[in-house]
Amino acid sequence: MSIPESDRKCTYADYLTWPDEERWEIMDGIPCMMTAPSWQHQAIGMQLATQFNTYLAGKPCRVFGAPFDLRLPVNRDNKDEDTVNVVQPDITVICDASKLKGTGYFGVPKLIIEISFPSTGKMDKVFKFSLYEKAGVSEYWIVEPVDKTVAVFTLQEDGRYGRPQMYAEEDSVTVNSFPDFMVDLRQVFEGI
Repeated sequence: MSIPESDRKCTYADYLTWPDEERWEIMDGIPCMMTAPSWQHQAIGMQLATQFNTYLAGKPCRVFGAPFDLRLPVNRDNKDEDTVNVVQPDITVICDASKLKGTGYFGVPKLIIEISFPSTGKMDKVFKFSLYEKAGVSEYWIVEPVDKTVAVFTLQEDGRYGRPQMYAEEDSVTVNSFPDFMVDLRQVFEGI
């Protein structure tokens, strides 16, 4: 087993050789070690996954929670093992099951949700925001457990995320990707 080298871009092929007991992400070839999530993070993630899973039952799209290796291709010629973007979104919704491979998904999902704390804010709001926008993820949610808010970003025709739709803990969120589905934030933030 090898560990990440800091002097070169790492790929998914490298990632597969790293110790299983460690959690890593790679963004633009740069490895980032992850820490274990808090109980609040886990509770919010479970509630979101449950609501999405219930809605998606019997439909072609599926929801996955971390750990789930999302490999975002840089271009159409990018091979899975050569990708330099491997992330572990808290919630990933995919609609093309043919791209499920090995430890996760190689392609661009329909929707991604990150549960952001002060310690991960820069990663979620700057680095991952840019990565998901560039990859063409249609809808990106940033959930803030401390403030009990959700910011929903939707990809515009120009390939950029527009201004976020903002929601508070007493709201229900209409999912832009599935307009007949609403997420009840009272349940998401209950007990947090």
